[in-house]
Amino acid sequence: MSTLAMTVWGHAGIRLERDGRALVVDPGTFTDPGILAGADAVLVTHEHADHVDVEGVVTALADGSSAEVWAPGAVVDLLAGAGAPAGRLHAVDGGDVVEAAGFAVQVVGHRHATIHPDLEPPANVGYLVDGAVLHPGDAFVPVPDGARVQALALPVSGPWLKLAEAVDYLRQVAPGTAVPVHDAILSDAGRAVVDRITASLAGDVPYRRLAPGEVLEVPAG
Repeated sequence: MSTLAMTVWGHAGIRLERDGRALVVDPGTFTDPGILAGADAVLVTHEHADHVDVEGVVTALADGSSAEVWAPGAVVDLLAGAGAPAGRLHAVDGGDVVEAAGFAVQVVGHRHATIHPDLEPPANVGYLVDGAVLHPGDAFVPVPDGARVQALALPVSGPWLKLAEAVDYLRQVAPGTAVPVHDAILSDAGRAVVDRITASLAGDVPYRRLAPGEVLEVPAG
């Protein structure tokens, strides 16, 4: 069995590495831009800036990188309009299955969670990588049939989210480990409260906050 090395780079940005290759999910404006260094593939869940730093991604693609990007059509249009090479941009939607730099990726979900009825939710997809790591973006996306999620990047804060919903999603997915993400709008004290409550309600699922640079070895395949 292979393993994925998972790191969290702030807010919604995670990086997965295996066999010398790196896949990045949601390199947004609240995320350490170093997440993109040497990336072979980039996945973006939706168009909000905290999930995709358009200028940062375009710069990374132009900086001697051969990385390619998979994202909803609206994100592809933003990146192409900002100068990213069209041939390295790929539009996806829920139900698609792609290979991104050697990583097997299942695309799940379609829409962003509702922030307010007056705001039209954009497209949002989640990604299940190598059948093991699930990043849902800004929605509680369904788990593909037959999948056993080993690590869930669990959103724990945001304008669209109530913590009780995050706990219920954690229980529904029942991953091997839940890793909190999407928390840049919280203070340190707020993160501590969220962690205490969520961990106390997670049941048998380990809830583990990753410090910068800390690696979670995730069994895959």
